[in-house]
Amino acid sequence: MYSYIARRLAFGLLTVIGVSIMVFVIMRILPGDPLVAIFGPDGFTKLSEEQRANYMRELGLSDPLWVQYLAWIRQIAEGNFGRSFFRSESVADMLARRAPLTAQIALLSVIISWVVGIPVAIISALKPNTMADSAARFISILFLAVPGFWVGMLIVLGLLFWFGYRAPLTGASLFTDPWANFELVIGPAVVLGLGQAAYIARMGRSSLLEVIREDYVRTARAKGLNGRLVIAWHALPNALLPVITLSGVLMGLVLAGSVPVERAFATPGLGFAMFIAVSERDIFVMQNLVFLYAAVFVLLNILIDVAIAFLDPRIRLR
Repeated sequence: MYSYIARRLAFGLLTVIGVSIMVFVIMRILPGDPLVAIFGPDGFTKLSEEQRANYMRELGLSDPLWVQYLAWIRQIAEGNFGRSFFRSESVADMLARRAPLTAQIALLSVIISWVVGIPVAIISALKPNTMADSAARFISILFLAVPGFWVGMLIVLGLLFWFGYRAPLTGASLFTDPWANFELVIGPAVVLGLGQAAYIARMGRSSLLEVIREDYVRTARAKGLNGRLVIAWHALPNALLPVITLSGVLMGLVLAGSVPVERAFATPGLGFAMFIAVSERDIFVMQNLVFLYAAVFVLLNILIDVAIAFLDPRIRLR
């Protein structure tokens, strides 16, 4: 088990290094000049060549690319994520203030996806090709096809026009104001959770249909064991292994989907911060947030792999 974890950590580290190189290169080849984003087109034209060179030097953007990359990696290792072009706060302060909201949204969305998706998968698998199965598959395809940000905007508009409801525009801590915090995170969590639940339901249905045809399940039924106990204690645990793996992959969808969904609900999390950084072309904020998202995604998948290996020892030998 320890060697398996070591291999997964080594591959994860290589993946993070590769992602950091990709993120750094993409940020440097994006069209536009960072000084234009900072000073605006009119202000940029008023700068002399010497002033432009000085500003680029202060930002560290005049050094060779490999020097910029190594300096960035050193700053990340030191916990220094740089500062925003347009705000006085550092990226580290932004993370401390906004990351808890996005983490709560991600956790709630996973819980919702399992609470909704697993029962739908069980009903659909136990009654294949029936009305319930057809309805479950239709709803799953519907939530797979509908963009999350569009559903989010519909929910916001419906609450606004029918109930006059407006979510808080400022961040609220779970410990200082739980209700305001709940109002901020529940909308994005429901939208993202229902989207994940569609994947969970389809994967769970396919996996459970395969497992209940196995010999050990038929043997348990032949011995007279209650059908519900056969599903709960024999079939479902094995059927959930692919679903757990899928949940790790879906966390990437949660991280990516948090950007438009948080924008739709005006939730001041990391997704909203990413939207603002892209709109303003705030290179350092974009660069560090994208890298952070990628690193968290890799870490989550390593944890999922370790959990699967713990549940199914056969995987450790691969």
